[in-house]
Amino acid sequence: MSQPTQRIEAELIGDRVIIWDPQDASALFKRGFYGKPIGISKPKTFEFNTPLILGPIESLYLLEKKVIKIVSGETRKRIGVTRLRRYAEKIYDNYQLHYQVYRDLRNKGFVVLPGIKFGSEFAIYERGPGIDHSPYLVSVKQDKDSITSTDLVRAGRLATSVRKKFIIAIPNLQTNEIQYLIFNWFKA
Repeated sequence: MSQPTQRIEAELIGDRVIIWDPQDASALFKRGFYGKPIGISKPKTFEFNTPLILGPIESLYLLEKKVIKIVSGETRKRIGVTRLRRYAEKIYDNYQLHYQVYRDLRNKGFVVLPGIKFGSEFAIYERGPGIDHSPYLVSVKQDKDSITSTDLVRAGRLATSVRKKFIIAIPNLQTNEIQYLIFNWFKA
């Protein structure tokens, strides 16, 4: 991700970060399918005339990469990485684990979007929605979590029904390493 000369201004409102300027919003969306244009469920183009809403995970990633600057309130107080992380940890279950996986996948060049409609944390694209289909669904687990055979079968059936591979990501916050378990399903 190349660094812009000037950071895009965004505003923290509740649990979301909004880029109000439509030109900045379009430019950021074009750089990696970041955010969701307000009022447009499936953008067909990179050019739109609406603000962009970012979730807490991608907001932290873009803030760390110095792509955006975040302000809050009438005083336009600047929100830094530490403050945003602490705030997100209060409102988002397992935020650090999910963020570690998101950052790793983005740094590897993947487009990472929410996977909630597939029953997972993330849907991963190689190039982006509308360009290619998401080949992977990622579920984030802790190493202490157990997963039942029923859970695996359910995830596998869902993934194969939408022609995707199912991945369990197990991040280690101490070592900053992530173990990825990819499941290939086949008919017997």
